Amino acid sequence: MAPPPRWWGPRLKPWFVRLMRPYRIQRQRREQRLAEIVVQGAENVRKLIDEGMGVLITPNHATHADAFSMYAAADKVGTPFHFLSTWHVFDNSGFCGQKALQWHGCFSIDREGADMQAFRTSVGIVAESRHPLVIFPEGEVYHLNDRVTPFREGPAVIAFSAAKRAKRPIVCVPCAMKYRYLQDPMPALTAVMNELEHAIFWRPKQDVPLPDRISAFADALLTLKEKEWLGTWGSGPLNERIHHLAHHVLHRLEEKRAIGPGMGTIPQRVKELRSKLLQQLQELDEADADTRQAIHDDLDDVFFVVQLFSYPGDYLEEYPSIERMAETLDKFEEDVLGKYSATIRGSRTVTVRFGEPIRVEVAHDRRTAAAALTRDLEQRVQDMLDAMSGE
Repeated sequence: MAPPPRWWGPRLKPWFVRLMRPYRIQRQRREQRLAEIVVQGAENVRKLIDEGMGVLITPNHATHADAFSMYAAADKVGTPFHFLSTWHVFDNSGFCGQKALQWHGCFSIDREGADMQAFRTSVGIVAESRHPLVIFPEGEVYHLNDRVTPFREGPAVIAFSAAKRAKRPIVCVPCAMKYRYLQDPMPALTAVMNELEHAIFWRPKQDVPLPDRISAFADALLTLKEKEWLGTWGSGPLNERIHHLAHHVLHRLEEKRAIGPGMGTIPQRVKELRSKLLQQLQELDEADADTRQAIHDDLDDVFFVVQLFSYPGDYLEEYPSIERMAETLDKFEEDVLGKYSATIRGSRTVTVRFGEPIRVEVAHDRRTAAAALTRDLEQRVQDMLDAMSGE
């Protein structure tokens, strides 16, 4: 949560993407334990490209393995993709890593601000480039592979802006990625559950089914945070208590920072708050340490809301699958045990499915049209995830 130090533009080199393919496969297997990638509908995307259309692809963003999955999908399509990436990926990569990302077609965006350079570059790629652009409309990794979280409207705005500028048809292609374990991760899941219970001074409940242990642990953590913020603990279903606490924290921060009553989804309100806090941080005098610390404390509280939002309280109760248990424990491992990235507990497979393209026409009311297209893309990705779960 800081202003970006600079902007990194795309420098896509198809020969480099082909050259690095064995290295990407090695990394996906070693770091993400992604043993198998099945791509469906690649021939339809290839046809759109061959027909000279501008293509914007909008996948869900459930795991840190998504980039590997989409590069494998690009291999099947037969042409490299451009990728819009948060600037943190570049900032953490070093000089050689930054060049490799750019040569893979990646370019940076400040997700918390109005990054016009990234916007103009995105519009130019969709309007003119042969290589499709991939944008993850959820904006964050929430570890929720069975559900999409609210899509941001930026990709749709880019598509309509490209349609206005381009001399060719523009299409949006919804894309769904569904991960499954190929080997039983239960021993590893049980081990991390033991570690989590130890972390809050509980004796591990070895005789209790794992879904019940996860729910009890979540209830204990939520009770602690309710006591901190509300002065008491709540009652009722977990999802209602999570929703209430998130809105309470946001409302207090919005009042404190003179942002009028919060409108829109939780991610939209979070983005507005973070943007304002980062702007205030940039305008501060270096000597004003107390105010600087207060802003950092508020940014921590905003991040806590993002954490809350990533835990829909009915996710595990609805269907306690191996994957949903693993995703929930992944988040606990990062949020409670402080792991930078959750441990992958078994080899996995992913299905990448491209949906039917949506033709984007020039719109007179771009804001209304972008909102409608965003809802359509979100629903189509969710429908594909539901279909793959049923299969």
